[in-house]
Amino acid sequence: MMAKAANRLGMKGLSRNVIILGVVSLCNDASSEMIYPLLPLFLTATLGATTQMLGFIEGVAESTAALLKLYSGWLSDRLGKRKALTVAGYSLSTVTRPLIALATASWQVLGIRFGDRVGKGVRTAPRDALIADSTAADARGKAYGFHRAMDHAGAVIGPLLAMAVLALSANNYRLVFWLAVIPAALGVMVLILGVKEIRPHREAQRPSFRLALFDGNFRYYLFVIILFTLGNSSDAFLLLRASQMGLSPALIPLLWVFLHLVKMLFSTPFGGLSDRIGRKRVIIAGWFIYSLVYFGFAFCSAAWHIWLLFAVYGLFFALTEGAEKALVADLVSPELRGTAFGVYNFAIGIAALPASVIMGFLWQEVSIAAAFGFGAGMALLAAVLIVLVRVPMVPQKSA
Repeated sequence: MMAKAANRLGMKGLSRNVIILGVVSLCNDASSEMIYPLLPLFLTATLGATTQMLGFIEGVAESTAALLKLYSGWLSDRLGKRKALTVAGYSLSTVTRPLIALATASWQVLGIRFGDRVGKGVRTAPRDALIADSTAADARGKAYGFHRAMDHAGAVIGPLLAMAVLALSANNYRLVFWLAVIPAALGVMVLILGVKEIRPHREAQRPSFRLALFDGNFRYYLFVIILFTLGNSSDAFLLLRASQMGLSPALIPLLWVFLHLVKMLFSTPFGGLSDRIGRKRVIIAGWFIYSLVYFGFAFCSAAWHIWLLFAVYGLFFALTEGAEKALVADLVSPELRGTAFGVYNFAIGIAALPASVIMGFLWQEVSIAAAFGFGAGMALLAAVLIVLVRVPMVPQKSA
């Protein structure tokens, strides 16, 4: 019944698991994005943290998640169980994230973000592999695009809820942080009750924990992803730049909503586009747009520039998020998908710490233009190098 409803809504090829995992992601991201847009201002204005500390917190948080994604993806392949690890990860983040409301120093926020990202690390690779296991080859781009669209729908809802709470509570950030537990808990319930485990095909030999499982083509793809990520620092810096351009604290959540609205509207069609014209073309277009946007942030001079840049920045996400993950599934065999997604997410996350640290250093010690220029240059380099990745043919008809 759910599949028929999806077909009527133009989502042919999306299974029950994919749709429910999308709903779970919506709920979890609504919770997360009640907090995240406010976090840079809470850290710098309320707790007195520097931009370098902000970069360090975000870098450590994402690198922590990356390390655990590497192990949890492999574990889901070895056990043949994706759902249990996904539930555990979402549950841990649900319990940990709202504790930011108790923080009185930036080092405490670091510890709480660490716990939240442990949950993300545990769940992400098994969940991404479960999406691939639940989807035909010619619909993977659409499936990952849909999942990202639902994630971004949550990121639209979350800041709107935060704005409403702030308006009714005289800008009480801590109340917003506490209330963020509600949508997250709802998502965990939907996940437990709605998603069905799918046992991936496994060879007699269970996969060992080593990169040599994958061919040179996949390893080269990871290398290019790392290069791009070194210039892809935390979006907290973009929010800080928006504040510098004159946007009031009350408008920052609205700007975040606007960004995710663009992502939500375009992620599914652009993911489907990668099914039709090829993953690399879509990714290259996205990385080129990223470069243009970062150059724009380097030299913007008015508040309306920020709104335009965030709109175009949303197109970068819509073009790349689904296509990059679909390409991972295309390049590896089914029994290694969990490990592959773990390695992919690890590659991104391990570059997140230096990316954010470099951004914070260049911003504070050199110039804002140098900080954003570095990110733009790395995106252009990655767009050139990804051309050499060999992509297998994707079947044109679903089974």
